[in-house]
Amino acid sequence: MCVDLRSSHKLLAVATWMVISACSVSPGPIKIGLAGSLSDPVGVPMKYAAELAVQEINAQGGIEGRPLELVERDDYADPDSAVFVATDLYEAGVSAVIGHLFSGMTLAAAPVYNGGPDPVAAISPSSSSPDVASAGDYTFRICPSDLAHGTALAKWVHDTLRLERGAVLYLNDQYGRGVRQTFARDFIRRGGVLQSIDPYLGDTPQVGPYLDRLAKIGGTGFVVVAGNRGEAEEILRQARKRGLTMPILGGDGLEGIEAAGPLAEGVYLSSAYLPTLATAANKAFIQAYRRKFPSAGLPNQPAAATYDAVYLLRDVLTRAGSRRDAVRRELARVGTLAPAFHGVTGTVSFDSKGDVPNQSVYIGVVRDGVVRLAGGQ
Repeated sequence: MCVDLRSSHKLLAVATWMVISACSVSPGPIKIGLAGSLSDPVGVPMKYAAELAVQEINAQGGIEGRPLELVERDDYADPDSAVFVATDLYEAGVSAVIGHLFSGMTLAAAPVYNGGPDPVAAISPSSSSPDVASAGDYTFRICPSDLAHGTALAKWVHDTLRLERGAVLYLNDQYGRGVRQTFARDFIRRGGVLQSIDPYLGDTPQVGPYLDRLAKIGGTGFVVVAGNRGEAEEILRQARKRGLTMPILGGDGLEGIEAAGPLAEGVYLSSAYLPTLATAANKAFIQAYRRKFPSAGLPNQPAAATYDAVYLLRDVLTRAGSRRDAVRRELARVGTLAPAFHGVTGTVSFDSKGDVPNQSVYIGVVRDGVVRLAGGQ
């Protein structure tokens, strides 16, 4: 049998070219979802921080040569929209999701992320409801729960401010009841006395009768507002009109209250992050954030935790690859069978429920329009 060597050489050259070409084709980007109220004033910094972290990681070569691609979806702080967003990201083939911003949306979306034939891990930067801990095996968060905020406030009031008598006004929803419950339990356990514990509803709560009663009783050393910033501002206005000048304290729902100017001076609030923290990691983050978004103001807790979540996922994806089940397994190992993650907001070490029970809670105080770390910490 006669063999045409020229044809054989041509075939060999073509085969070699095909092998080289196949080897040179780089795999596509690794997609991660970003879900939250991205158009909300609280959520815009979250969006900025995610984009900053992805840009930095890609500038450093991505993950094993693959760039990260951020798939952003706005849930508009609406539970139905959160379910739609979760479904969209699930079907988009993302390897993991960072979100959602608020607890209600995280809980609404959790069945989607935890369901189906190929569940996807979702890491919330800021959903503090205790119920998030039982939302599913694929649900994680890197912020303390409401329970931790109530405990931190009780310790601060009793042990640092040395106040023995006070009152609690709480928003009658899941968040307000959670902070109220743990604050009251821990404050009373420390020997403190609560003269009243009263609920309110709405963005402009009518708490005049409660405040009148406190003024009549006298001796109230403080008031804890277990609610949100807008309500706290209204309560402050009503209290000051009645000549009540005792300290006002609240949880992380009071974020942004420093923008209320003199009204907010001296208000204490608990937070898992303060932009004024003097750690090296935070200073570097603040500098990079301001450089990229010079007119955005200082980042908030959801921004810092989102930044951490992107870098946490970078480490996890590097070790585990981009398969969803592998990502979830490696996330669950962080802090136990795998190294803890050290970021801007502190050390992330997950327990068996995807929670971070050892994350720090700081007490800040409003001074001259800025929330500063309160003394004694």
